[in-house]
Amino acid sequence: MWQYEAPLREMRYVIEDLLDLPAHWAALPPFAELDAPTAAQVLEEAGRFATGVVAPLNAPGDLEGCRWQDGRVSTPRGFRDAYQAFVAAGWPALACDPAVGGQGLPQVLNAALYEMLSAANHAWTMYPGLLHGAYECLHRHASPELQQRYLGRVVSGEWLSTMCLTEAQAGSDLGLLRTRAEPQADGSVRLTGQKIFISGGEHDLTDNIVHLVLARLPDAPSGTKGISLFLAPKLLPDGARNALRCDGIEKKMGIKGSATCVMAFEGATGWLVGEPNRGLAAMFAMMNAARLHVALQGLGAADNAHRNALRYAHERVQSRAPQRGAAPAAADPIVLHPAVRRTLLRQRVLVEGGRAVAYETAHLLDVAEHAEDAALRRAAQDDAALLTPVLKAFLTDNGFALANDALQVFGGHGYVHDWGVEQCVRDVRIAMVYEGTNQIQAIDLVVRKLVADGGERFGALLRRQAAALPADARHAPAARELLQRLDVLAQDVVAAARDDAELPYRVADDLLRATGLALVALAWARFDAVSAPHAARGDAFHRAKCDGATHCFAHLRPEFEHAIAQARAGWATYAPIDAAAGA
Repeated sequence: MWQYEAPLREMRYVIEDLLDLPAHWAALPPFAELDAPTAAQVLEEAGRFATGVVAPLNAPGDLEGCRWQDGRVSTPRGFRDAYQAFVAAGWPALACDPAVGGQGLPQVLNAALYEMLSAANHAWTMYPGLLHGAYECLHRHASPELQQRYLGRVVSGEWLSTMCLTEAQAGSDLGLLRTRAEPQADGSVRLTGQKIFISGGEHDLTDNIVHLVLARLPDAPSGTKGISLFLAPKLLPDGARNALRCDGIEKKMGIKGSATCVMAFEGATGWLVGEPNRGLAAMFAMMNAARLHVALQGLGAADNAHRNALRYAHERVQSRAPQRGAAPAAADPIVLHPAVRRTLLRQRVLVEGGRAVAYETAHLLDVAEHAEDAALRRAAQDDAALLTPVLKAFLTDNGFALANDALQVFGGHGYVHDWGVEQCVRDVRIAMVYEGTNQIQAIDLVVRKLVADGGERFGALLRRQAAALPADARHAPAARELLQRLDVLAQDVVAAARDDAELPYRVADDLLRATGLALVALAWARFDAVSAPHAARGDAFHRAKCDGATHCFAHLRPEFEHAIAQARAGWATYAPIDAAAGA
């Protein structure tokens, strides 16, 4: 009953019509020969793989889950074969450097691929989901010897990778981690400690697993300044098993086909990646890639939930819609009922607007790396750094909320496993938590970026976004007003933070939400400008875009106003909470 259909037309609309990326690729040397038809063919093949290979394993994998026995993990039936097909088709190497075995395609195509995979089967996608981040980390920071031994196999997907950060006592505060690294005479280290919540820490999809582990060298400074990054493979170069093991897997609310492992390092052999005591700098290359992929998980879940709810709303006949009259014996599809239409339209506006922001951010990563003009590279890097936490939090908040709304459209059937939507709700909920909770993303945006530089980069981002609006766009004045309101709020936060150090933390979540809503509105203003001429000629696809823009500015504007008001309420300090008060 739960279906997946890749939104290829919507993806091409953003890539070709809205962002005109083929023209921008022409200005970036690595992609100068890439044209729209070739990119479309890549999307079609990715959609075929997601729909035909990965999606059929989604519901069975949820029911079967992973199995742990004596340190070994078995994934659900079909997962290994699907992964081998994924590797054989070359998908892991899509956006990697051709010099190390990659295909050298743009980041936006990789983003579209992972949006599709996550929507089709979130749990399965957890296994290859860290590959690109591991590639970025090793490509930028590993020694030539480590690159020669491991990078090519990570790029190809022959070996999967993990990101071993979290410890039970530390959580998101990495400065508290205790895993130790003891240097050896041969240049390696011995790693000792335990990590938790390690996605894909053990599995049967690949023979070897490349663990990237945060640990402390002897006499390292305290806190995050004393953390180093190490590579510790499951199998050592001579084929022997390394001194690490999976001590168990978590029984979780969702993504049950993904093995979430407790990993014990008992003198495991590892090698330093990057510089001593600068492990976070090296790991952030992996974390930023992972955060964008988590944002795409939220987007993919929301899109698929919307599409299934829309289909069900057209099929489900229930009661007589108000505008259809009051004949007692007749009934209409529930899509005609105002409450359902409002739900579906809000889903659509947030999903399609969110995709535009996500794909533009993916393109910024390519500009930051490949543009010939240094100023363009710097501006793209600044914008991507600000947009990454916004996307991670905003799109995953939406992913869970819109999947939950889809369950409501299904009514009682939605609460039943066989209809599929309850699994979607369970699976996507984790995206708001891992790779840094959404509250941490808001702190990153407001405290570490907005306040840290006095709002300079945030203001520049808003100005560049406003400049992207066609001057004569129907909704341009309203969109610019939202950006101006957001800019004033940001400046006020920067000013107030000088006297109230806690204020940025109190307003962070609401300021991030307002930013996401403003960017979605901006995307819809641009959609409307692109589609209006085609809509005037009767094109139904483009007419729907113009209708969506109208709905966005009528119904999402109050949400923006609410987020601004909530942020302004943060000027008042919170009362202390006594643990005994509720006793």
